[in-house]
Amino acid sequence: METNIHPTAIIESGAELDEGVKIGAFAYIGAHVRIASGTEVMHHATVDGNTSLGKDNEVHPYAYIGGKTHDLKYKDGIHSLKIGSHNVFREYATVHCATAEDLLTEVGDHNVILAYSHIAHECKVGNHLVMSSHSALGGHVEVADHVNVGWGVGIHQFCRLGDHSMAAATATVLQDIPPFFTASGNPAEVRGVNKVGLQRAGFSEEAISGVRKAYKQLYKKGLNRSQAIESIIESELSQIKEVQELVTFIEASDRGIA
Repeated sequence: METNIHPTAIIESGAELDEGVKIGAFAYIGAHVRIASGTEVMHHATVDGNTSLGKDNEVHPYAYIGGKTHDLKYKDGIHSLKIGSHNVFREYATVHCATAEDLLTEVGDHNVILAYSHIAHECKVGNHLVMSSHSALGGHVEVADHVNVGWGVGIHQFCRLGDHSMAAATATVLQDIPPFFTASGNPAEVRGVNKVGLQRAGFSEEAISGVRKAYKQLYKKGLNRSQAIESIIESELSQIKEVQELVTFIEASDRGIA
């Protein structure tokens, strides 16, 4: 695979580019950046900071990957961002490095971050996130696998989004969204089970039915969180793997669930 670097691109001394990397016109690559084979940084895009990019990523024009944190606790230094493989960062998307040297912003594999969206310092993003345009993850947000974030969504700092969850367009997420559920509104509230997403992902009807019954225990029976969790654990639902994952997620929630 041939390396292709446009003559107008700026590659700072110290940057490490594997064979097969493509760098477009007027792109900027900082001195502490490491880029693996097959990744393309398109024209006018920037990769900076102590950033590692895995294989076969696409960084589209005007995206800024590895920018300085917004966190006012930042003091000094070149801080870190780790990105996996097969990710797409569309126009004007931004991903920030961590705030301190012992911290890390992480993005996994096969994520699609659409135009004008933002991933802040110390976020932990898993795999297969679809993040629609003009949406943002505040600092320290944790996103699990196969999550869908709609257009214009804002996720508050330290919130968590569980596996196969969805935040619908323009939602303001102030608390955790449990796995397999959808949330919308301002502030966001859980509205139901992500049935279409679960069906597309190949979940069994038993699993989807179990998650739906657990949702009803949590949101439709007038129980508080502890009572609802206890009722789920004491029922036959506790034998379903996806319900077990749901309970584990909720029990670990510090901010509470939407």
